[in-house]
Amino acid sequence: MRDEEEIREQYEFLKEQLDDENMNHEGVRQMFTYYKRALGWVLEEEYI
Repeated sequence: MRDEEEIREQYEFLKEQLDDENMNHEGVRQMFTYYKRALGWVLEEEYI
C-alpha cells in the first residue's frame, strides 16, 4: 500500500485538476470527483 504522503499528494493533485477552469467537460469532472472521493475514503479509513 502507498504511504500517506503519496496518497495526499495525489489527492491534492486531483483536487487542483478538478478546480482548474479548463476542466469543463462534465464527464472528466465526474471522473476526477470519483477519484477524489475514493482517495478521501482511503485517508479516512487509516484514521478509524
